[in-house]
Amino acid sequence: MPVPDISSSRVRLLVSVRDAAEAALARDAGADLIDAKDPDRGALGDLPPDTVRAIAAASGDRLTSAVAGEPQDGRAASACLAALAGTGVRYLKIAWAPRRDATGLVLPAGRPVIAVLFAEDGPSGADVPALAAAGFSGAMIDTRGKDGRRLTDHLPLPRLAGFAGACQTHGLLSGLAGSLALDDIPALAALGPGYLGFRGGLCGQGDRTGRLDPARIAEAVRRLAAVVPCPEAA
Repeated sequence: MPVPDISSSRVRLLVSVRDAAEAALARDAGADLIDAKDPDRGALGDLPPDTVRAIAAASGDRLTSAVAGEPQDGRAASACLAALAGTGVRYLKIAWAPRRDATGLVLPAGRPVIAVLFAEDGPSGADVPALAAAGFSGAMIDTRGKDGRRLTDHLPLPRLAGFAGACQTHGLLSGLAGSLALDDIPALAALGPGYLGFRGGLCGQGDRTGRLDPARIAEAVRRLAAVVPCPEAA
């Protein structure tokens, strides 16, 4: 399925929110993509469908996504995705291990799904062709552990660049996330992903379970706007 809505000409800002009030705050502060996620339940804690619907409604004209958990196989992933397919969000996200067998995976019709690979598992651009063949519309790397280590503590920039480049080659939307700080924006955005994902770095005191700070979101928007992707990543 072709990747809709997000141009490769500019790196977008994804902000994860826990409820409709945070969605409205992120919208007004300039987030490009508003992501429904429960920060109290780990890296990909899914929210109840009714909460996701409220987030989608509060996001206005912004793109929306929702995480659907961390299933262990294709059949479980199908059930998790189906539970959120009617909530009104534009994208769904599901944890997917590198080299996982896609047997039993049924993706919702008309709802682009992004595979989330964890940095601790050592993903690379070599994993992208199988994701495209399985029908995913996008792929991103996040960190499973939320212990203070950031994405680049697990994977070097050249490997992340290779992942983003492979996604572009195969027509997949790409994303990078994982306890990112504002100071990570220049180096990561220059790699040319479709978006950078934030939660803790946009909360007061950097606490991902706390509330979002609109000033931090606005600053992230400003820093992203100032980044010019490297020619090989464009």
